[in-house]
Amino acid sequence: MRRSLAGVALAVTSMVALSFLIPLAALVMSLVKDQGITAAEQRAAALAPVLTLTTDPSALRESAASLDAAEHLVVHLPDAGVLGSSKAPAELLERAQRGRESISREVPGGWICLQPVVLPGDRVAVIENFVPEADLTRGVAESWAVMTLLAVGLICGSVLVADRLGAKVVRSSKRLAQASRALGAGDLETRVEPMGPRELRDAGVAFNAMAHRMTELLAVERELVADLSHRLRTPLTALHLASERMAGTPESARVEAAVGELETELRAIIAAARTPLAVGPMGQGLLGTEPAAGRAGTGAGAAAAGPRCEAAEVVRRRTAFWAVLAEQQDRRCCLDLTQEPTGVGLSDDDVAAVVDALIGNVFRHTPSGTPFAVRVVRTAQAVELVVEDGGPGIPEPDRALSRGSSTGSTGLGLDIAHRAATATGGSMRLDRGPLGGARITLAFALAAAPLAGRRPRISRRRPARLRRG
Repeated sequence: MRRSLAGVALAVTSMVALSFLIPLAALVMSLVKDQGITAAEQRAAALAPVLTLTTDPSALRESAASLDAAEHLVVHLPDAGVLGSSKAPAELLERAQRGRESISREVPGGWICLQPVVLPGDRVAVIENFVPEADLTRGVAESWAVMTLLAVGLICGSVLVADRLGAKVVRSSKRLAQASRALGAGDLETRVEPMGPRELRDAGVAFNAMAHRMTELLAVERELVADLSHRLRTPLTALHLASERMAGTPESARVEAAVGELETELRAIIAAARTPLAVGPMGQGLLGTEPAAGRAGTGAGAAAAGPRCEAAEVVRRRTAFWAVLAEQQDRRCCLDLTQEPTGVGLSDDDVAAVVDALIGNVFRHTPSGTPFAVRVVRTAQAVELVVEDGGPGIPEPDRALSRGSSTGSTGLGLDIAHRAATATGGSMRLDRGPLGGARITLAFALAAAPLAGRRPRISRRRPARLRRG
């Protein structure tokens, strides 16, 4: 491309220069020739008044000497002959004398001017002025050389400018091509600095946006795989408890081995999906849902768009599932639900995943017989889900909130809960509760009321308390 741009500039500039140079060169030659002929005619005309006054050869020679190029002035007198060296052809001279006609014509070696002068007695004298060829082209070669140098300079300058512009365009194109190849090879960190013409700058900006969006989508996909894998731990926990009840039977060892192998595979999937990607904020909610800014406000009157569910109802169903397992492990389970509407901007599955993750952590990280409590509270602008237990608690709450950094676990359970809360514009808090162990409080921003004709699914049960022991 660079060579092509330089070639185009060379061709165009050369044609423009030649289109002006050739007519200008011819004009310069014509002007120099006209100036020489005009000067010769003026000298002949300047000597004519002297000739009308006197025909004395000495006076005529003295007058001719005062004019430029006097050596080419010749006076043909009717009686005294010729004063000077004549170069005029005889036929032209006779024509000027007989016809009393001024003649200016090209002759071999130059240009001849014949000016007849009528003397007293009806006699005719002729003033001859010869202009050599060198005088007719004096300075033309130098003018042509200057014009040629200017044309060459103009062509070289245009080619140089085109080459510089082409180099900038080619550099931008090469960097964009290299970045595209690097991105295609798997380097998700590659970016380009927009440069060059506006079109290439726009292409660079679009490439960066595409690369950033690609890393975001890959990160969301990895999060989805990890979250779905983590949600499979809920039935795995149930299988563990079932195998414990089967202890002592021939099938128990085989079931326990199968469950252990399945859990190992899930850990491998979560670890692979959790491989860090150098990306910015994902801008996505739980399981790929949109963030709170575009889906739900922070107050009860915020506009609703997207999924919506009654948090209390989902918590009641999932806690009932875990209550069966708690009874088998002699865990006291307390459930306290508000009777007010608890609509949040999440789907039933997302809220169920949060409840399963938090209660599942209680079963996995506390010994059998450890009590736990689940509570749903409605505040002015949020729905609070509180899960607490009587276990040892969380020694490093800040570290526990970092995905994948929790000691002894994948760290996905708390991350699922945290991202679900922030997806609605809420928050998450870790501390110690009245039972002595960890207390996790999730605040979900209230979603707007459902459209007319649709009634929310609200639990009509009184605050429940599921107890064992």
